[in-house]
Amino acid sequence: MAAYVLRRLLLVIPTLIGILVINFALVQFVPGGPIEQIMARLEGSGDVFATVGGGGDAGAGEGGERDYVGARGLPPEFIADLERQFGFDKPPLERFLTMLWNYARFDFGESYFRSISVVDLVIEKLPVSITLGLWSTLAAYLVSIPLGIRKAVRDGTPFDTWTSGIIIVGYAIPGFLFAILLLVLFAGGSYWQIFPLRGLTSDNFDALSPLAKVADYFWHITLPVLASTISAFATLTLLTKNSFLDEIRKQYVMTARAKGLSDGRVFYGHVFRNAMLIVIAGFPSVFVGVFFGGSLIIETIFSLDGLGRLLFEAAVSRDYPVVFGTLYIFGLIGLVVAILSDLAYVWVDPRIDFERRQG
Repeated sequence: MAAYVLRRLLLVIPTLIGILVINFALVQFVPGGPIEQIMARLEGSGDVFATVGGGGDAGAGEGGERDYVGARGLPPEFIADLERQFGFDKPPLERFLTMLWNYARFDFGESYFRSISVVDLVIEKLPVSITLGLWSTLAAYLVSIPLGIRKAVRDGTPFDTWTSGIIIVGYAIPGFLFAILLLVLFAGGSYWQIFPLRGLTSDNFDALSPLAKVADYFWHITLPVLASTISAFATLTLLTKNSFLDEIRKQYVMTARAKGLSDGRVFYGHVFRNAMLIVIAGFPSVFVGVFFGGSLIIETIFSLDGLGRLLFEAAVSRDYPVVFGTLYIFGLIGLVVAILSDLAYVWVDPRIDFERRQG
């Protein structure tokens, strides 16, 4: 198992390089780079795309031609100085190799427009995204697994039918629409002012007692977590039910019952371990999906300043150090979570041997 984990860790390196290569190459063709952003602000246009006109290479940002259409009113020396400050006076390949070397040492540089290092910026925004990803995934598993097991045991009964209807409706409702509904109902929109409208903590959080801080924290995250969990909850419940149904119908279950074992012993001593494998396999997709996929919309609706909004704003403003640094961290977290999922496989069923399967 140690050799397998080592191979997986080594595969992280080319995967991260591939992510950076693809995004770095795409940036070469994106109009409106950081220099154009600065020039648009200096010239007061307010619209960088109007400033650069229709030139595809004019706004290459990370390495296109430096024929800035919108720079006709600015001295060439000033533009050249901007290029040196941003490092755009060097060839793209040299800049990319320098970026790889810095990222290998977790040196992501500084934001172009915020005067703060990317690492400090990510650390500042990370608690919000971790809150949404971790608690939403935990809530989905705590509800979906018992419910899915119950539905499998009572397959075809009225309980299974009406819970399936609720699950389908929940899956069909987009997360952002459910978030707005929660705000309208429970955050003072039109009905009840039960939960706060925005933020992760109250303004007087530092003055609260430790117990009050915990209560305040959960009070603020209740609605965002519910909105983030809705789609994962539906998918995971049906996945758990179908997985348990497949195991219940297998021959070894019939044999165990024929030997006189109780349903509880059969179900939780044999079926549970085998059926949970596919549920555990879905953990990385559930966690990463909640952590990355829905974070932008949920953070925007509930006014949470997390990594989703950070990445979006950096992409709009062409703040490339933040964009690449965030993508690098996102990719690294996703790959590590996938490895942890494989380790959980072995923990649930020690009979699994990844090394033998690969051999």
